[in-house]
Amino acid sequence: MAPFVALLHSVVVGPGRRVVMSDLRAMAERLGLGAPRTLVATGNLVFDSEEMEVGAIERGLEAAFAKTFGRHVDIVVRGAERWRRLVAANPFPAESAEDSSRVAVRVMRSPMSTAAFDALVPTLDDERIRSVDGDLWMHFPGRPSTSRLAGALTHRRLGIGTARNWNTVRRLGDMLDDPAPASR
Repeated sequence: MAPFVALLHSVVVGPGRRVVMSDLRAMAERLGLGAPRTLVATGNLVFDSEEMEVGAIERGLEAAFAKTFGRHVDIVVRGAERWRRLVAANPFPAESAEDSSRVAVRVMRSPMSTAAFDALVPTLDDERIRSVDGDLWMHFPGRPSTSRLAGALTHRRLGIGTARNWNTVRRLGDMLDDPAPASR
């Protein structure tokens, strides 16, 4: 069994209805995933799997999610080593140390194209962006929710992916090294 991280694009399954993380863990257990554990209530799952092909894990999780919760949600999966490389590749370490909520990465299922990256440049005010290994790193000097950049981060523009702030990225990395099934 090898450790993986799964990021759900959305945990909202209907008006006023969010996925409960204990239900997400139960779904993962029914799939045969080992030691499923979640981090915060935004769809972050760490688990162990015998299956090594990430695409097969993504398809299995997405099908199980649709069956369990009645709605399709895109899920991006990364193996432990690739997640650790993502954590180490943070191009904004000083900014992350100053305020982890203002640094985020959009983790992509497939590497973001140069054209998609270039199309984001006109949306920038004071934000800075970097493409590292096909993922989009962002630093927001102001509140991310008020940024024009945040509104431009769509599947249609960039492809399937989902954003997490630095604190979540780092804590998921820590969870990969902690086999305890207790959720956080």
